[in-house]
Amino acid sequence: MFSLASIGPVAYEDPWHLPLQDRLRILARGRQRVAYFYEKADNSTFRYRIYNMVHVLNSPGSGTSAAYFFLADLHRLEEMADLADLLVICRTRYDHRVNHLVGAFRRRGKRVLFDTDDLVFDADYAHLLVKTLDLDITNPQVWDDWFAYTSRLGATLKLCDGAVTTNDHLAAQITRFANLPVAVVPNFINAEQLALSDRVFEAKRGLSPLANEEIHLGYFSGSPSHNRDFALVSEALEAALEEDARLAVIVVGYIEPGPGLKRFGKRVARLPFHDWVNLQRLVGSVEFNLMPLQHNVFTHCKSELKYFEAAVVGTQSIASPTYTYARAIRHGQNGYLAQAHQWLAAIRQAVGEMELYQARAERTRADAREKYAWFNQRECILDALGLRDVSA
Repeated sequence: MFSLASIGPVAYEDPWHLPLQDRLRILARGRQRVAYFYEKADNSTFRYRIYNMVHVLNSPGSGTSAAYFFLADLHRLEEMADLADLLVICRTRYDHRVNHLVGAFRRRGKRVLFDTDDLVFDADYAHLLVKTLDLDITNPQVWDDWFAYTSRLGATLKLCDGAVTTNDHLAAQITRFANLPVAVVPNFINAEQLALSDRVFEAKRGLSPLANEEIHLGYFSGSPSHNRDFALVSEALEAALEEDARLAVIVVGYIEPGPGLKRFGKRVARLPFHDWVNLQRLVGSVEFNLMPLQHNVFTHCKSELKYFEAAVVGTQSIASPTYTYARAIRHGQNGYLAQAHQWLAAIRQAVGEMELYQARAERTRADAREKYAWFNQRECILDALGLRDVSA
């Protein structure tokens, strides 16, 4: 495990709580203006698909302005619709307010796009979602909630003129469902994450991953719905811990290691959920980042964010070969890929190639910064929104 004692936790608070009047003022200052809309702010979809986009579009020297708005802001709807040239509705459930929002832009002859980062808009997949997320199939409320959720998102999507999403696989699902044009803007790492990640990477430079004769495998869960995913790797982790006394496991977030792992005592640690900035320090402290996912159409639609957030701090990943992971990771070069039955073999290979670790970490970080750093996304976002570059 890398010692990062020189980098302490940073003080964190959500950076997006701006007063409505300030957000309207930001929107008004550009020559072309984009209004993003979401139900209410959170640190997952909102952060990746709206906060990050708005930050890029508002970067210095840009002639484009962007701001985000929520259901609670709709008492200023007409002003919002007057100011903005384009509306992007992100993963928002249909109701009378959403219908009125879309209508306000349509009456002004302005385009409306839908943005989503998951296959959650088609009720035909509700059963798959419930199963993949390991929810209680005996609870009628679970079925009511998920059929309502997917159907209402689908209804909003079909109101729009086009869509933006995170990868080509999910784009194809949107086209099949709604018969709309779809553009791709991948998820990417924002300025706050990258600033701390650069400090973490620089602190690791010159440190041997075997300095303390321990190799840590980390699993980082952002939600409590990954039990089935973690189960894919649990037996392999038990076998690896049995084989190699240098290995230890850190489970971060909402997942509880089962009894098979708990028997290893202090070699298996569980840490609570961390905010998305300080998480980069924790990811950077482990040698390997584990990314198991089930094999189905829902997981193939997920983005590669766990890969690039580990890569920018120089941590190598071992991942299931889903659509995006298989395209981001070149096995044995910038990480490792493992089918469900290959996890133990992949862990053995990764641990057996530690002499290559530092050189690979440099290449992996460079790859992630080039493809997924916030400062390289402006052109892609503008293309997806159908806007031209009006930089000063």
